[in-house]
Amino acid sequence: MAPRRPAVLETHGDRRVDDWLWLRDRDDPDLLALLRSENAYTAAATAHLTDFHEHLFAEIRSRIVETDLSVPVRKDGWWYYTRTVEGRDYAIHCRLPVEGYGRDPDTPPGTDPPGTETSGAGADLGTWPDEQVLLDENLLAGPHPYLDVANLSVSPGHGRLAYAVDTTGDERFTMRVRDLATGADLAEEIEGTSYGVAWANDNETVFFTRPDAANRTYQLWRHTLGSSTADDVLVYEETDERFHLGVDRTKDGAFIVLELHSKVTAEVHVIDADRPLSAPRVVEPRHQGIEYQVEHHGDTFLLLTNDAAENFRVVATPAADPGRDRWTEVIAHRHDVRLEGLDVFFRHLVSYERLDGNPRVRVIPLPADGSAWQRPLPGGTFIPIAEIPSASWGGPNPDFASTILRYDYSSLVTPRSIFDLDMDSGGSVLRKQQPVLGGYDPAAYATERLWATAPDGTRIPISVVHRRDTPRDGSAPCLLYGYGAYEHSIDPVFSTFRLSLLERGFVFAIAHVRGGGELGRRWYEGGKLLAKPNTFTDFVACARHLVDCGWTSPRRLVARGGSAGGLLIGAAANLAPDAFRAMVAEVPFVDCLTTILDDTLPLTVIEWEEWGNPGADPEIYAVMKSYSPYDNVRPVRYPAMLVTAGLEDPRVGYWEPTKWVQKLRAADPANHILFKVELTAGHAGPSGRYDAWRDEAFVLAFVLDAVGRAR
Repeated sequence: MAPRRPAVLETHGDRRVDDWLWLRDRDDPDLLALLRSENAYTAAATAHLTDFHEHLFAEIRSRIVETDLSVPVRKDGWWYYTRTVEGRDYAIHCRLPVEGYGRDPDTPPGTDPPGTETSGAGADLGTWPDEQVLLDENLLAGPHPYLDVANLSVSPGHGRLAYAVDTTGDERFTMRVRDLATGADLAEEIEGTSYGVAWANDNETVFFTRPDAANRTYQLWRHTLGSSTADDVLVYEETDERFHLGVDRTKDGAFIVLELHSKVTAEVHVIDADRPLSAPRVVEPRHQGIEYQVEHHGDTFLLLTNDAAENFRVVATPAADPGRDRWTEVIAHRHDVRLEGLDVFFRHLVSYERLDGNPRVRVIPLPADGSAWQRPLPGGTFIPIAEIPSASWGGPNPDFASTILRYDYSSLVTPRSIFDLDMDSGGSVLRKQQPVLGGYDPAAYATERLWATAPDGTRIPISVVHRRDTPRDGSAPCLLYGYGAYEHSIDPVFSTFRLSLLERGFVFAIAHVRGGGELGRRWYEGGKLLAKPNTFTDFVACARHLVDCGWTSPRRLVARGGSAGGLLIGAAANLAPDAFRAMVAEVPFVDCLTTILDDTLPLTVIEWEEWGNPGADPEIYAVMKSYSPYDNVRPVRYPAMLVTAGLEDPRVGYWEPTKWVQKLRAADPANHILFKVELTAGHAGPSGRYDAWRDEAFVLAFVLDAVGRAR
């Protein structure tokens, strides 16, 4: 137990006493000792699971093809792909010239039928004589315990590679550029960059972003290769602290796109990619509550927007003069369909949509007479959905002129399957299905959609998977997963990790609670701001429904969530500690009220449009205080808990779960609370795949042990 050092926090006349606020001070000499002792305690408390943990790790590893190849993606005269090699933690990024490959130019290398592989590639990856290794992340990792590589972007002429490296987990990157002819990095290094990079068409100018002290990406910079980084030019600075800044290229390479977005508002500027020194020009000035994204086709901008469209619509406007008075609606708003994204091709438009919680893909042919954007588009065709629940989504499709759409499909029983669709003929070719070693038989499992009823009468979807022979008499253990924030949908897709539970008789369920995006914009708004408590009561309703339907019992039910989903777990623990046997809360946002009151912390101001500003609004303050897990710990017996944190986490401060663990233990010393802290990683945990698998095996061992299935 950490010592109590009471601090009084007062807002709107309300006083809270925080005994462990001091844990925010990273310079306190007692802090690291406490975190290390927590790890030692967790290791001791789980010592009886050591052999089982190692068994689960070996089990996970035995199902995965460790030396593998992604399905290559064609861009101009090259096939780009990544390889993994057994025993190595990180990806190797490669390419192969289409001409040297010598097969059908639309058939990706390594996807030929068995027995017809080129140069033995199917059996021994990386043996193509013309393969070029662009970047081996294993070499970059070197002695660093953590590595994250972001912003990989090949120049338009395919001669250079921009990439950025983070070796701590704090999401601040050092950017480099590699000459692909020699394999050597150029002399300049740009430190303190953030997510996002875009090349101009001259192959010499690269745009990148920088974060402020709060880790908000707020500046766009321009660098010319061969020049000093001291001569880099600040192109744009966003001063409104609610807004993030991002940068990208339009698919046809015509524009650099500067994206500014808060949680509810967007503004886009464009720079002519042929004239990188030109000033950005705005597509549509920001209007509070109006969001939009921009695509380019010919002389037209396409805007995916919620302007006069709760679930979004698509409008076309002249790229030279894109004012709102020149908008033409080409895809109308639909009350039952959430329009989530677009992919633009020369002869086709692809829309990514969601109906009744199910993602789907629609292909719309564009008329050859050039009239595409003068009237509403035809309905197009949907890619068939084989199972409900399931998910389909677009893959990498960088070629604007292509008539082939790469897309992915998966369900809770069907491994990720990568298809190429001929958008003219409508025929699909399966390029690869995620291999699962060990004789996995999808026919042995069943998936279905259940519906729980929330206290206010709202029906909440639950996606479920289980072995077909699982009894429905309450005797099966169950893991219930939830998130419910930022309009982020938790789609029902396959996981090899999950098989270790299912094969031991578990039911796995996803609670698609309000605050997510599964059922459209209204579903999201029904679980944010003053309506945020719906997220937590929805989750408890899903837990009760699984019990009522005979899938499990409270003594066999485990809940899991991370980040904002960790807040969900903490709130559900306070609402219904009797409903769960155990809980896993990963990097949980559990001290939400104190954090959102402090605008000096990273990302706090940005978050006000998601959670509300409790410092300015007494009603928001009261609602947040009513559900904040840390502020509502009670002297009751809580479910057994495994809590995790990352010392370098810039999104959820390590101190939030650290404080929460102390308060849970103080509430009842008999509470079984384990706390595991990554001392050299951030929000996503360990970066190497073997360490990540070992971490997952540890969580699974805890879950299985909690319900007596650790065997």
